[in-house]
Amino acid sequence: MKKLYFFITIISGFNVAAQDIHFSQTAETPLLINPGATGVYSGWERVQINQRNQWLGGNTQFSTSSLACDVNFLKTERGNNAHIGLGMFFYNDIGGDSKFGTQSGALSLSGILPVGGGHTLSAGIQTGFANRSADLSRVYFENQINGNVFDPALSNGENGNFNNFKYLDVSSGIYYQYDSDKSTFRRNNKMKFELGGAVYHVNQPIFKYAGIPFDRLYSKFVFHSAFSKDIQGTDWAYDVSAVQFIQGPHLETILGGMGRYRFSTGSKITGFSRDAYFGFGMYMRLKDAIIPRVMIDWKGMKFGLSYDFTVSKLRRAYKGGSLEFSLSYTNLQYGLLKRRRK
Repeated sequence: MKKLYFFITIISGFNVAAQDIHFSQTAETPLLINPGATGVYSGWERVQINQRNQWLGGNTQFSTSSLACDVNFLKTERGNNAHIGLGMFFYNDIGGDSKFGTQSGALSLSGILPVGGGHTLSAGIQTGFANRSADLSRVYFENQINGNVFDPALSNGENGNFNNFKYLDVSSGIYYQYDSDKSTFRRNNKMKFELGGAVYHVNQPIFKYAGIPFDRLYSKFVFHSAFSKDIQGTDWAYDVSAVQFIQGPHLETILGGMGRYRFSTGSKITGFSRDAYFGFGMYMRLKDAIIPRVMIDWKGMKFGLSYDFTVSKLRRAYKGGSLEFSLSYTNLQYGLLKRRRK
């Protein structure tokens, strides 16, 4: 009975055109936050892996996995010229006993324009395809209760099965970044500021669910900002960020901050050796969850671990949370596609 109650609770909270996938570690999924962020980072090539296991303890599985990579074309060693970012990502989102899922892959292209003094502007577009599928034969319904327990032999009363379908998806975004590393060689005084906005599902793809002749995926608007700064005279730094998602009637706000301790100091001159950090902090998804997070950043490798403690009414259906990890590697030294001039 607990499984049925949980299923009904989740379904009743969302309509057919529900929210997209989401990760709590938004800074580690730039291509899912803003196509304009493609290729905007210190380094040459970047690969990122993310895994989220949601609603643990709910007697069913909700899992989201993603793989993304982006590279720079025509970028010089100083990174002070106009260049191009090219990226791609794939994700697989599976939820519930019906294995309702979305599999998606897309390409991102951005134009990146450094405007001097550490300021960078970029704009990007993202295009790809997605597939939605489910198996309703795996799901229990109320009319399969024989008076005491579920009886899978009883008809569920549903007409037909889920229509698997594919659709084209188009998104775009603009992005601004200020990075003091590009304008000064002062030690222990680094500052970075980021601001951006994006629109996902610009074309509002048509969904082809059984029995619903016309339904569209809501466009999703994303607004995000982040600020990080070294604390002078110490080995500490701090990051704060905020992300706002708006998709039809659905709103999601994630904000919080992290303290970082530098346990290894890199070279400001050559850039071949970078500072290494250990960080910990707290984030919040408003009206839903509190999210402690830890991370380690060392020689281009970054690992993050977080856990969503649910504080919303969903706790009535389950007592668990959501576990998420991220792993990325950025090539900081010898770019495979680096332009061979200063």
